[in-house]
Amino acid sequence: MPSNLSVIIADDERPARMFLSSLLKDFEDVTVLAEASNGLEAVELIEQHEPDLALLDLQMPGLDGFGVVKALKKNQKPLIAFVTAYDEYAVRAFELNAIDYLLKPVLRSRLKETIQRAYEFLASTTIQKQEQENLEQSLKDYDISLQSPLERIPIKNRDEIVIVPVGQIASIIADGELLYITTTTNESHTINYRLKNLELRLDPNKFVRLGRGALVNINMISKINQVSDGTYMVTLTNNQQVKVSRIQSRPLRDRLLKL
Repeated sequence: MPSNLSVIIADDERPARMFLSSLLKDFEDVTVLAEASNGLEAVELIEQHEPDLALLDLQMPGLDGFGVVKALKKNQKPLIAFVTAYDEYAVRAFELNAIDYLLKPVLRSRLKETIQRAYEFLASTTIQKQEQENLEQSLKDYDISLQSPLERIPIKNRDEIVIVPVGQIASIIADGELLYITTTTNESHTINYRLKNLELRLDPNKFVRLGRGALVNINMISKINQVSDGTYMVTLTNNQQVKVSRIQSRPLRDRLLKL
């Protein structure tokens, strides 16, 4: 997390820019890097300065605030807070993952909430990135050879690291880059890791993919029931149920349902 929040202001009205800039000067931990008078200039300044936060007016000539966000490359997008005199665009703003929506005239107390929200978001992102880096390093430390299957997974839990033997894992369910691990005794753990990368580290003779976001331990499968749409529902020894995707149904039949 940065010790100083860098900001770019974009508004086609000079008094509005000066007003926001003057408010931001009251915050010791905020630096205004530049001011843009239109959308195209805002895009150029954001790409050039890479600020932590961009305060964008919605109505600007050439390119409005929404257009600025869409014009930026994914890896160049700062946190976005829209500033406008109209409240009817709030839903659309948050659909673009804006962290805030400020109505003019902006109150200092309201702007303070936006700054705090930006700091909290950046802190959360930094922690998640660090935890993922720590996990990847831990995985390497526990199993140096990428050729040998992973035998245990280190899971950071606050101030301790829990070691979960792979043989005790019943299922691994993905939700984005979060993996939810359930053990044979129904203990739950969460790690930040890509399922496809973890799958490469597991013994393919012991784990089977049941869908785009689901891996289960073959030895933990106790029942397989066919459901009405022609797919299957797998029941594990811990009574957890995982539905098999249509794509994975045939490989499952070939692997487990034939003598």
